[in-house]
Amino acid sequence: MKHPRFLLAIVLIVTFLAVIINLAQSYAINIGKSNVKLFSGINLSAIPALNLNKAYPFKKGLDLQGGTSITLKANMKGIPASAQQDALDSAKSVIEKRVNFFGVSEPVVRTARVNQDYRIIVELPGITDLSEAVKLVGKTAKLTFWEEGAASTSAQLNFNSNTVASSSAVPLGILQLLGPNAKQTDLTGADLKQSTVVFDQSKGTPEVSLNFSTAGAKKFADITKRNVGKIVIIALDDKVETAPRVNEVIFGGNAVISGSFTTEEAKTLSIQLNAGALPISLSVLEQQATGATLGASSLQKSLFAGAIGFLVIVVFMLVLYGRLGFIASLALVVYTLLVLALFRIIPVTLTLAGIAGFILSIGVAVDANILIFERMKEEMRRGITHEKAIDLGFSRAWPSIRDSNISSLITSSILYYFGTTIVRGFAFTLALGVIVSMFSAIVVTRTFLRLFYKN
Repeated sequence: MKHPRFLLAIVLIVTFLAVIINLAQSYAINIGKSNVKLFSGINLSAIPALNLNKAYPFKKGLDLQGGTSITLKANMKGIPASAQQDALDSAKSVIEKRVNFFGVSEPVVRTARVNQDYRIIVELPGITDLSEAVKLVGKTAKLTFWEEGAASTSAQLNFNSNTVASSSAVPLGILQLLGPNAKQTDLTGADLKQSTVVFDQSKGTPEVSLNFSTAGAKKFADITKRNVGKIVIIALDDKVETAPRVNEVIFGGNAVISGSFTTEEAKTLSIQLNAGALPISLSVLEQQATGATLGASSLQKSLFAGAIGFLVIVVFMLVLYGRLGFIASLALVVYTLLVLALFRIIPVTLTLAGIAGFILSIGVAVDANILIFERMKEEMRRGITHEKAIDLGFSRAWPSIRDSNISSLITSSILYYFGTTIVRGFAFTLALGVIVSMFSAIVVTRTFLRLFYKN
């Protein structure tokens, strides 16, 4: 913070890149060994090892652009009636994880029962290629077990006879845990009869029980025998679900994953494991392209309302704070460009709920500037110089800004964790906006103010 010109250079560079990304649909960007083409006829010097030869369009949700709807029929042949609903929930869980890996693409995945038929309806925003959509959701979940390579990291789980001590599923890649020599075993989901949620009789805590077939029990015993003291990974669709360390050989084909699970966490893990243990074949019953649930006029009105709100905030800041308000408005423009660029890069699927979260975060960004300016005005009334008032204003407003933003992030995290796809999109865009707003208020606004009063 003691070098405002250096910070200004960083802000300008970041803003320039954000503008380029936001205009990438309209202007070709070729950065290679020869030159950089921003507009036809304008060439910049070579920048090696950097490639922005890519457009970053906005991804829109089902309500804004439509997509593809697929109805899948589940074949329950050979699955007991008592386990059919669990098998359907397992398939739904796997499909939703596959099509919504980061939690921001906002698909709609739901189950239905028509007479004796079990069905899964999947709606994918922005996908118009029906064959691509079927390929994405139609394959059966694959449960695999992996052995430790030459090196290992510290495991978070332990095998104790028929018990696996666990704090939670480990969301790390197989290579990150086992190293480059990771090897898949011959034990698969076909060898797992069923995974169920049970409760420890002494503690009353939820656990996840694993019940292997006869052949699976022998394979499991062999795996634990040759991996005593090492990690064995249980992966679903090549994504780590648990990573226990084997303490001793386990016979009988029964094990329990226990630890600090909540009932919901144990149920979720059990469903994910059953997705590989109870593979149900899915056939496409119906597929069709779907239109946007909201008309183009609704989108235009929403965007117009957002633009009016932005202008009202700018006018309000100019009237109330004059030149300070102008600086805050510049910082707000930088903030908007950065957030929109992040929406494109991640990418975030925008629905009206997500747009609402973004507009709400603009108010949060302005709120931080108001707190800072009011503290600065208090200091200047005491006769303190402008530069000193800037430092005091920021340092004394920072605790309030920090606490309010942390509370917003906590709320967004709760909404994201417990909410449905649309609510999660709102929570994600709001949280992302809050994080960027802290950078905008503390770095961008402060840099502009220091240079303004210094000159």
